[in-house]
Amino acid sequence: MRKKLIASVAGISLLLGASAGAYAGANLETIQAYLNHTLTVKVNGVPAQLNDEQGNAIVPITYQGSTYLPVRAIANALGVAVDYDVATTTVLLGEKVDGISITGEEYDGGSYLTSDPKRTIYQNKDYKEVLYNNVEDNSSNGNGSFMLTPDKKYQKLYLQAAAINKEFEISIYESGTLKLLKQDTVTVEDKMKTIEANIGGISDVYIEIKGSGGGFVIPLTTSYYK
Repeated sequence: MRKKLIASVAGISLLLGASAGAYAGANLETIQAYLNHTLTVKVNGVPAQLNDEQGNAIVPITYQGSTYLPVRAIANALGVAVDYDVATTTVLLGEKVDGISITGEEYDGGSYLTSDPKRTIYQNKDYKEVLYNNVEDNSSNGNGSFMLTPDKKYQKLYLQAAAINKEFEISIYESGTLKLLKQDTVTVEDKMKTIEANIGGISDVYIEIKGSGGGFVIPLTTSYYK
């Protein structure tokens, strides 16, 4: 159902919300269009309110018999990542071709963040910057939690994680609603395991690790968004 709706929306011309200053010097043509207050949008049968980045209600426009929908609002309603490349004036929807390191976006690793080589080296590879915890260093039982901020710009999260001495359970949630996006177990035998989670349309991600008396290593340099 969702794929069909995306296809139908793609058939209609879409508009990306952006500031007027972003269009300076662009090839623009003045047109006369109408705000269409009668048109409603439903996602999987449920009415959806279209909003801009500030949360203000916006409406579609009608021009020469065609309806134009705001692409960012539609993408958010569908849970599809949306971004804008200023350099190439390109709208980016869904999963990106090239991965973006999670260090390229805002995150909060708290006290687990370290660049100490004694902790960043795993299986003879130095990951430079990691989130680390080990029950031998404290009494936390190997537990931990941290935040990532993809800011609705990515469709997938590829998080790498390794277990120290004992396995642990890792849960990835949408922050705020605590909707579970992915849950997995990482064992010592897995070595460096990659965990994939769908984060389309999500601003903040909360990640929780429940240990069993061991610890964890999560490299930030090789974990990435797409």
